[in-house]
Amino acid sequence: MLAKYSTVRQFGLDEIVIKKSRFIGHAKPVESEEEAVAFIEEIKKKHWDATHNCSAYLIGERDQFQKALDDGEPSGTAGKPILEVIKNRGLKNVVVVVTRYFGGIMLGAGGLVRAYTDGAVVGIDAADPIVKVLHREVIVDVDYTWYGKLENELRGRGLRVGDVSFTDRVRVLCLPEAGEAERFQAWITDITQGQALIELGEERYFIEGE
Repeated sequence: MLAKYSTVRQFGLDEIVIKKSRFIGHAKPVESEEEAVAFIEEIKKKHWDATHNCSAYLIGERDQFQKALDDGEPSGTAGKPILEVIKNRGLKNVVVVVTRYFGGIMLGAGGLVRAYTDGAVVGIDAADPIVKVLHREVIVDVDYTWYGKLENELRGRGLRVGDVSFTDRVRVLCLPEAGEAERFQAWITDITQGQALIELGEERYFIEGE
């Protein structure tokens, strides 16, 4: 799994008008090619009366699933520019559809490229670009006598903490970045003088800065 990657937070859309043509940019986070295709079909059904519904998606840790569709526009003037926006923004696991309602004025190849580029940009911006960072669950089990020190140390370092349970001992779900998990365990062992029981859990993504 990637240590971190950029994507969008949620579905978003925005619209621009260029020489009387409406360009509606839609963007959404997706985890699979099937999900991306389903989203494209959903937008096509919603905007069945549009002149074009051009799209692109980029999915996978190594960008192994990617496709650009011109949907009737001249080859290379719509889907490719949308895909290039996704790549230039450094995004992964994203699908973008730019819907066009023709306004009667021809844009030419260069004009179309710029229009679909701008349509993709406003759609992505509306979907709120974010960075996801991979964290590792580290469950720290300590006696009550160590909990105050542990809590202070974790807070002092600004480390992400999940649930805390209190039974005969205290169990704290710590969430260091995955690449720091081994160093984090050594640090916990050191500050508790070897009295903590440490258990590794799952890896999962969190939004950077939240």
